Amino acid sequence: MTTVINVLQALILVLGAPLVSGIVSKIKAWIQRRQGASIWRPYIEIAKLFRKEDLVPPSASWVFRFAPKVLFGTTICAVAFVPVVHPSALLASRGDFFFLVYVLALGRFFLSLGALDGGSAFGGMGASREALVSTLAEAPFLLGLVAISILAAHADIAGMVMWTLQRNVFDISAVHILAFTSLAMVVLAETGRMPVDNPTTHLELTMIHEGMVLEYSGPSLALVEWASAVKLHALLALLISLFGPWGMASTVSVWGTGAALLLYLAKVTVLMILLALVESVVAKLRMYLVPDFLGVAAAVSALAVIFTTLVKG
Repeated sequence: MTTVINVLQALILVLGAPLVSGIVSKIKAWIQRRQGASIWRPYIEIAKLFRKEDLVPPSASWVFRFAPKVLFGTTICAVAFVPVVHPSALLASRGDFFFLVYVLALGRFFLSLGALDGGSAFGGMGASREALVSTLAEAPFLLGLVAISILAAHADIAGMVMWTLQRNVFDISAVHILAFTSLAMVVLAETGRMPVDNPTTHLELTMIHEGMVLEYSGPSLALVEWASAVKLHALLALLISLFGPWGMASTVSVWGTGAALLLYLAKVTVLMILLALVESVVAKLRMYLVPDFLGVAAAVSALAVIFTTLVKG
């Protein structure tokens, strides 16, 4: 039965990802006093792309076609480490948070290769910027997870979640605050959101992720867009499971799982509102300021690791 719950958790993250993107866009439209598109529009666009022809630049090799498949596969693999409604995961194991970070990095690496292989100047520019952002985001991502791992004395994400569930909801330490701040900043960078990147722009002077996917079309572009939505949903779910898991089903039951799912929907809605607010009130940083932004995230995550010695002591 636990395996069924774990499969259900992965399906929630994968199938519900386009809806999360659609709701964030809708909330942003409301904040900006616009009507906005339907929350179901990402599903329609992905389905439309799957029906279109997959065009490939004449200079591209097999790497160009292969990159979206690797990106989607690695993102789906990362989803299997994230608890949603139960403190367990499909691929939970010791040290799985290291694998989570680097399996996402593998997907970014292949997408960058695909962008370079397309032969477009914009693709090369986006790939170089993505390499910079991912390199700078890797350290705070790992250190934030390491801080929680040391505090919980568990080397797996499910174990960290279970430890947090056993704590009082008001028992918040400085480590939690620092690690959450660092990981929240990393999520913005990893998913290409404001203020690091603008997911709705095609301006060649500002785009990062969009620059890498300009040459893609049809099913390949559908996989890229779906993977981006899944990554956003999975990282939001990771924040919830690590810092606000209370309400998860402690036992495997229909009623407990249903209640946990409703609470999860409420929590992710709060994060979606906060994300929409950030993207509506914060301007995009200039590219040379992005290292400073991620440098702050790295410093905060390093402080979180240092403070674990004080809390554990």
